[in-house]
Amino acid sequence: MIISGKSAKGRAGADEVARRTVAGLRDMVPASVGGIVFLSGGQTPQEATDHLRIMNTLGPHPWKLSFSYGRALQEPALKAWGGKPANVKAAQDAFQRLAFANKAACAGKSLAEIRV
Repeated sequence: MIISGKSAKGRAGADEVARRTVAGLRDMVPASVGGIVFLSGGQTPQEATDHLRIMNTLGPHPWKLSFSYGRALQEPALKAWGGKPANVKAAQDAFQRLAFANKAACAGKSLAEIRV
């Protein structure tokens, strides 16, 4: 994704990130490519999900836009778990919630807009 550097003053908002990323992809990626998956690349889990969701609202695109967010999916679950057996259910719930949110983002929707 085309995002501002972490120390940039006046970082680009989610709409601008999505617009610039889609424009860059349209300029450089052939329509014959089946899909493009994104890493979270230092974004927060919420930022990565929001950017993907907005990009998918700008379609239709000639390729599928999806995610490969290992760290962004795991981070909230690991934080909820904290290494404590009593927190396993909370960690599973955190992971599932974010997985469903990113599934929705692939369809250009928010978690509230889909049935899970």
